[in-house]
Amino acid sequence: MENKHHTAPSIPSERTGSLFLLRHSWLLHVIAWAIFFSFPFVMISTRSHQTISWDTYLRFTIGLVAMMVVFYANYSFLVEHFLFKKKIWRFLLYNLLLITVVSILMHLSMELLPHSIEAAPTAPTDRIPPPPPRGRPEQDFWNMRLFFGNITRFVFTATLGTLFQVTRSWYRVEAARKELEQNRTQAELQNLKSQLNPHFLFNTLNNIYSQIAFSPEKAQESVHELSRLLRYVMYDSSQPLVALEDELAFVRNYVELMRIRLPEHVEVKTFIEVETPQARIAPLLFISLIENAFKHGVSNIHPSFIGIDIHQEGDEIICTIINSNYPKETDNDKSGSGIGLPNLRKRLALLYPHHHTFTYGKEGDNYRAYLSITLHRN
Repeated sequence: MENKHHTAPSIPSERTGSLFLLRHSWLLHVIAWAIFFSFPFVMISTRSHQTISWDTYLRFTIGLVAMMVVFYANYSFLVEHFLFKKKIWRFLLYNLLLITVVSILMHLSMELLPHSIEAAPTAPTDRIPPPPPRGRPEQDFWNMRLFFGNITRFVFTATLGTLFQVTRSWYRVEAARKELEQNRTQAELQNLKSQLNPHFLFNTLNNIYSQIAFSPEKAQESVHELSRLLRYVMYDSSQPLVALEDELAFVRNYVELMRIRLPEHVEVKTFIEVETPQARIAPLLFISLIENAFKHGVSNIHPSFIGIDIHQEGDEIICTIINSNYPKETDNDKSGSGIGLPNLRKRLALLYPHHHTFTYGKEGDNYRAYLSITLHRN
């Protein structure tokens, strides 16, 4: 058997901050516009001798409402119905018409309102600028500098609305893609687990069947042990994560079940000890390695050994299995042993991307499997 080392591609995790912004974008809009509407009061409060009049604030409000019209026309309608459908020229044309009409209407509205800055009670009268003269409306209306200044402001507002909608749509597509990817991953994990359970049962029943002919008592004891194992496989391991102590208890029970059928010339040593037994881990990750050791590490006639070491180093659980190497002929073997290690490799890639190390292969005359997993933190 060749030495193999496997690493897994990463599956990006959920960006909870992005999802929050996507689901509560209206809140950002309310906060942003509230800040804009309060801006004149903040500015005037820094000037001790001036106060803002309602007609002046009304002018500011008209300009802000005009910006909102341009912003939300793009954000809520034009981008989705034209830009996203690649009708670029229509999108630009409708924006040009929108900005022109809004600019004209805003100018007309401004001309109907007087300019007024009222003095505060303590303000010296000689420091209050007189209101601008109200001459002919058409002169102010066709003030090109002011008119094109407003158009520039509305172009910026339209661009801002477009960028907001494009960003929002991108986040929406990303969220849908991640949800689809997560669902696909869960379906694949369920499929892999459904392969593993019959594989485990088939191998164990094979072992019990081989005992019936020469040791009915051992076979009976094995059936009892098997019932305990199946309870874990069928029920407890259906959860995404299980307590580490439960997973290790399953490993111990399985090893004891395998010991029952072993001849005396096979030595099995186990060291299983962890510091945080309540830590959470994905179920049934070690069983394929241990099954493999009992299958390919035992000879019916030659001295054989299996060493199983599972311990903890910080956040890592390390499983090392070394056994004598008596590989079975897979062509004549109907136990389904070809499922275990490829299945484990795929599950590790899905469950612990970039958080595991998995190697296995010949080491001299022996066979060695090594698995290191970074634990999920609560």
